[in-house]
Amino acid sequence: MSRAVLSLGGNLGDRAGTLRGALVALTRHGLVARSMLYETPPWGPVEQPPYLNAIAVVRGDRDAAGWLSLAGELEQAAGRTREVRWGARTLDVDVVTVTADDGSPVLSDDPDLTLPHPRAHERAFVLVPWLTLEPTATLPGRGRVADLVAALPAEDVAAVVRWEQLA
Repeated sequence: MSRAVLSLGGNLGDRAGTLRGALVALTRHGLVARSMLYETPPWGPVEQPPYLNAIAVVRGDRDAAGWLSLAGELEQAAGRTREVRWGARTLDVDVVTVTADDGSPVLSDDPDLTLPHPRAHERAFVLVPWLTLEPTATLPGRGRVADLVAALPAEDVAAVVRWEQLA
């Protein structure tokens, strides 16, 4: 029985509906907990609208490749296309970490699935929702999520806004 932390985000169409639909689908695949939705500025070099993001923790009889496969299924169900790297999308699901049955972190340098996610420690849109969901979380090889959030630029952290509080 492995455990995975998934980062979900989208900025096209009904962002909230798409994320909620993916989170509901995850209930059939071992959803343990999920964060609130957060609105965040887009990340990367492509001009695009703001994202809604969330973190989900899942547990089940999948290995790391199985969690990646599930992420792809969720994206496909949401109509995701891959035309521009870091471009706008209906749904993006990243596998942030996977923990094996024995509690050890799964590490991978496979280009299709690098674990832990190679840029998670830089991304407020991943770390802030994860910290609110799991205050004692640790990103393998990088340290406590709380410390990683504290090390980010203050403006990056402040830009991650709980969506339900927006007017």
